[in-house]
Amino acid sequence: MSETGFQIFNQTYAVAAELVYAGLLTAFFRPFLPRDGTRRRPPLVFAVYILLALFCHRAALPQGSFGLVLAVVLLAVSNLIGLERSMVFLLTLLYCNARISSGLMVESLYFVLERLLPFPTEPLEVVFFRASVLVTFFLLSHALLFAAMLFALQRRLQTRRIPLHWRELCYLSLVPAAGILFGQVISRLLIEFKDGVLLQLYERHPALLAVVPVLALLFYAGAYLTIAFQQGMAALREEQAAHYAEYQQAQAIRARIHEAEQFYARIRQLKHEMRSHLTTLKGLASQGAYASLEDYITRMDGSMSSLALTLQTGNPVTDVIVNDIRQRSLALRIRFQVDFHCQSLGAYDAFDVGIILQNLLQNAVEACENVREDARFVALTGARRGRFFLIEVKNSFAGEVVFGQDGLPVTTKQEDASMHGIGLSNVRRAAEKYMGELELKAEQQVFSATVLLQERSQL
Repeated sequence: MSETGFQIFNQTYAVAAELVYAGLLTAFFRPFLPRDGTRRRPPLVFAVYILLALFCHRAALPQGSFGLVLAVVLLAVSNLIGLERSMVFLLTLLYCNARISSGLMVESLYFVLERLLPFPTEPLEVVFFRASVLVTFFLLSHALLFAAMLFALQRRLQTRRIPLHWRELCYLSLVPAAGILFGQVISRLLIEFKDGVLLQLYERHPALLAVVPVLALLFYAGAYLTIAFQQGMAALREEQAAHYAEYQQAQAIRARIHEAEQFYARIRQLKHEMRSHLTTLKGLASQGAYASLEDYITRMDGSMSSLALTLQTGNPVTDVIVNDIRQRSLALRIRFQVDFHCQSLGAYDAFDVGIILQNLLQNAVEACENVREDARFVALTGARRGRFFLIEVKNSFAGEVVFGQDGLPVTTKQEDASMHGIGLSNVRRAAEKYMGELELKAEQQVFSATVLLQERSQL
């Protein structure tokens, strides 16, 4: 390879390297970018990288400053990208840490390979060819290792979404930030010139040839494990919130059951007193005390109307829940249709069925609040068929339902977001206790939730 050819190779290599790293950054960001029709946001990340690479090259910025400039610019255009700034910062930090860590690991391999290949002093064509082969090997091996590390981080982040508040972001940033600083220090020490003599770190300290890549790998692994730990903590918090909400619902159901028991006791008492009431009515009628008779009947009518459960499903727990939701629906002018029967729950726990009904009906009523009054409706159907119990709730809704990776709708509520969106998770958990499943559909502004339960075989 001639000197002119080697110069052309160097220029081509620099462009190819930046294109590779820009492509890896774009691929790393891509799964986390929103999908909104025709707007293509991944190329925006690619363009930002390329423009910054050109700017930093022309401005001759200090070594190691590119990552900082990249982070600042990506944060500035986060709204255009469609990501929260905390997520943009984390992804950029992980990208830079993985790039430096993989570069240090490949650098040690490059040093060994350079020593293994014979170093000719002439002709110059061979020297240029050897140098071009080595740097090509470095770029390819670095790109492959870097891509593998980014892919592992990407899959880890996609496993579970982490709420990136300032505290969680600080935890997640500590290890990768330390890895970046370590990489910058080592990069400056790899090659030095002193009194016109080239000094290489690994020649002066051969032990570091193994220590540096191991430390770089540990910084990368630390960042990966920190993400896994935070995801585990987020899952634990969600599970605790779900159990707390389920406990609160069970307590509310118990309180309403106690009220229902008092209601039925009052009915039995009224039935027992009915003979006395009839005797009093006959006496007033025989005496011709019609004014007193009318007043007495009015007071009896008020007493009877206060003890009316309009809908009776055949079980005290479901009676209470369905009638409560009906009263709330009437207040909101929602058409409430019921065809639900459960005279005998059999092996199904009344509280599990109650939690399923409570969550499905509550979500349905809340969804109807955003619908115009003439289109509001909630329809509940359910019955046992042999060993199976089918429950279905349909309701009208406005807007669009977006389903998350877990198959459940993504909540749009901002206030106390950690406590929202767990109702359907509780329904699914209750269904799984009976080898059942929850199926959700949203078609033509009608949302339907179907729960199929089946009794366990009695061994």
